[in-house]
Amino acid sequence: MVKQDYEIELLNTWEETYKKGQLSFWMLLSIHSQSRYVEEIQESIKELTNGYIDCEHQSIYRSLRKFHKLEIVDFELKPGHKGPDRKYYFLTKLGKKLLQEFTERNINIFYDTKIKNLLKEITL
Repeated sequence: MVKQDYEIELLNTWEETYKKGQLSFWMLLSIHSQSRYVEEIQESIKELTNGYIDCEHQSIYRSLRKFHKLEIVDFELKPGHKGPDRKYYFLTKLGKKLLQEFTERNINIFYDTKIKNLLKEITL
């Protein structure tokens, strides 16, 4: 039983590291075709990942500030429903280019026949 607990702990640690590393990709993907405010970005990520990745607002805000400083995202203010204006974030031209190149280099490889076959072997 102790060995099983250790394996579960290792898997959970690995998954948390993986999720943190993937957050930027999912954030940028969620705003690639339309501008969104933070709560919409959070909902979009959860939906796109079938609930697998659920991040806190603070993580999203931190990343968006960093991306804005790097000129990957920008925002426009739009009226809020009942309160102050909201920031709607969108990809800049540079952000779109980076997302496209990242996807080609790091995501599309999963469509390679060799990789697909290896993944099938693992999941059988």
